[in-house]
Amino acid sequence: MSNYLDELLPNWPEKALARKRENQEFFKRLKRTDKKALDQKINQLHEEVFACTDCLKCANCCTTTGPLLTNKDIERLAKYERMRPAAFTEAYLRLDEDGDYVFQNMPCRYLNDDNTCSIYDIRPKACREYPHTDRAKQYQILNLTRKNAEVCPAVFEIVERLKRQ
Repeated sequence: MSNYLDELLPNWPEKALARKRENQEFFKRLKRTDKKALDQKINQLHEEVFACTDCLKCANCCTTTGPLLTNKDIERLAKYERMRPAAFTEAYLRLDEDGDYVFQNMPCRYLNDDNTCSIYDIRPKACREYPHTDRAKQYQILNLTRKNAEVCPAVFEIVERLKRQ
């Protein structure tokens, strides 16, 4: 199956920015959609889009948007780095505007030159779950999905296909 990213990647950030206002209005309308039907639609589109998506061609999530780190993530990464969690936190993390721990710097320190993750097997929970379009209760995270459409070309494609349905 052809990877739609080959055609989309060169100009998707501009497309996402150009459709930002349109998507805001669309997501307002989605909030009035049947919750179960919304889950089914988005989950089905997730399967379709990710069946032909090679995330290693992009890795924009790893270069621009850091994950929120849980205490378990911090403990696991500190152990990997052979540090105490407090030392790891001081060296590599900061509190964001919501009081959540995130990496101090982007791109992610664990992103390899070939866009693979050097800690893939122990990556943070938020990285494992990203972009969250395969989970239940999509209505609870519509704002996140709308924002992710500006970060992830696969989510952008999911939203575009959803608008056409």
